[in-house]
Amino acid sequence: MNFWEKLPTPFFVLAPMADVTDAAFRRMIAKYSAHKRADGTIGGPDVMWTEFVSADGLVRATPEGREKLMADLVYDATERPIVAQLFSSDEGHMEYAANLCRELGFDGVDINMGCPDRSIEKQGCGSAMIRNPESAAKIIRAAKKGAKSDEMGGIPVSVKTRLGYNRDQLEEWLPFLLNEEPAVITVHGRTRKEMSKVPARWERIGRAVEIRNEIQKENSFKTRIIGNGDALSLLDARRKASLSGADGVMLGRAIFGNPWLFHPDLTIESIPLKNRLNVMLEHTELFVELLPFKNLAVMKKHYKAYVKDFSGASELRAKLMEQDSVSNIREIVEDFLVKNPQL
Repeated sequence: MNFWEKLPTPFFVLAPMADVTDAAFRRMIAKYSAHKRADGTIGGPDVMWTEFVSADGLVRATPEGREKLMADLVYDATERPIVAQLFSSDEGHMEYAANLCRELGFDGVDINMGCPDRSIEKQGCGSAMIRNPESAAKIIRAAKKGAKSDEMGGIPVSVKTRLGYNRDQLEEWLPFLLNEEPAVITVHGRTRKEMSKVPARWERIGRAVEIRNEIQKENSFKTRIIGNGDALSLLDARRKASLSGADGVMLGRAIFGNPWLFHPDLTIESIPLKNRLNVMLEHTELFVELLPFKNLAVMKKHYKAYVKDFSGASELRAKLMEQDSVSNIREIVEDFLVKNPQL
């Protein structure tokens, strides 16, 4: 079933970010962004993504390595709808991994065709796919086959990509992807070469919507377009959706330290500092519980975001960066709150 077709527009979704949007953080976001939607359901982001997972690894890894990869595919009902993001340049591996995600109960599968990491590109994956459209098409077809997208009980396949590799190739790259009829294409408004060094070009995301409409105007099926890049808040995302005509907006970096981001009536400034630090502790404990294979150091990038813009923040943050146990982190935070009751 293609759940994407039932989402009212504009919708707002959580970006997949390696070592950030893991199961622990997604669960915190689901909890603290929870609100009643127009259809009466309770939710936070309209859709969540997992971190990207290597389809090759799921096939080739040792039992121990596969167990670690499978930890990246842990989720619970509060995160639905949830999409598993995969990468591979091997059709067989992609088909296998997409089928696995369907069997695990995911609502959809997404293919990463935008990651600029060199180690990913060396595998012919991520942004490297933009330079090899024929391979990209084969990978989409393999994912659809594994996900059984065209069958009863199947799940939809989507793609996340960029405007181009060294230059803006939207006019040729997007039609090529649309020809494969993925359920969704998320367009990051920068090229691979630009990384995040320039502002995202939302006028080009608007052009992506126009291209979709031109190509699929006679079709009953329409690929949905999600815009991605520099959405700073839910309000900003609404503005960007309105200006571009995108069906949805993906929010990424704005989520750091702010699991309330997708709540329509809350801002980070409205949350008392004590509450924010206690949520940080809850996040840490859940990370250790759900992801025992991962080093606690992964949480340090979150501490930088949670612990800022208040008196004593730099000193507290420096202490937290030196710790390697949840008990020590809790002790330091609780001591700070006792000594600074005015904050």
